[in-house]
Amino acid sequence: MGAKVIMVASGKGGTGKSTLSVLLAAELAAAGKRTLLIELDSGLRSVDIIAGVCGKTVYDIEDILSGRCEADKAVVQSPLYPGLSVVSAPYSGGEIRPEALRVMVNKMMPVFDIVLLDTAAGLGAPFLAAKAVASMALVVITPDAVTMRDGRIVADELFDAGMPEIRLIINRVAVGRGAKNPVSNLDECIDTVGAQLIGVVPASQEIAFAAAEGRVLGAASDEKLIMRSIAFRILGEDAPLVIR
Repeated sequence: MGAKVIMVASGKGGTGKSTLSVLLAAELAAAGKRTLLIELDSGLRSVDIIAGVCGKTVYDIEDILSGRCEADKAVVQSPLYPGLSVVSAPYSGGEIRPEALRVMVNKMMPVFDIVLLDTAAGLGAPFLAAKAVASMALVVITPDAVTMRDGRIVADELFDAGMPEIRLIINRVAVGRGAKNPVSNLDECIDTVGAQLIGVVPASQEIAFAAAEGRVLGAASDEKLIMRSIAFRILGEDAPLVIR
């Protein structure tokens, strides 16, 4: 049985999609799943910093897809997250070609349990290539009208393509006493996008620092618990929807 291939998508940039991709991949690895995170956002590379592999990569996804190296040459083990491997995007240039990505993913599927594809924002070539190989999509939005509308466009594209599983993550939600979001009712987010909710992630300095500095979340933090719960739900386990 091959790996489950999951794409992480958003309608617009700035939703925190890449940060969530790394943190969720880390929790999937912590759950005992051999996990490969492939960054497809050429020219806007960030996963290497968040996953702690910055400076350790020699080859990237473009090198694989263009045939300059074998796929395993670009795979780097994260020093922060045991069981998590990463293939980074190039710093500039590159083109994500659907058939080449399919060949690469097919080669990786016997080796890993989960292949997570961090796509570029929007409906460009990385999105289309990921859509062609994934069996599950996570659509990431923030609680505001623009990302809700764009999230609906992304979800509609996935529904039209017959994606078997489409789930919604609402990120950077203000929580706590006196907290205000541009869209105060999260049910409106769910209804607008039209996808089943799998997780709500708070606006958090803990997450922001983890991404900016390439460090792990606190072991006892609410953020860690939330990521673990979403990861379990991705795996189909009966985990609670944690909102803090």
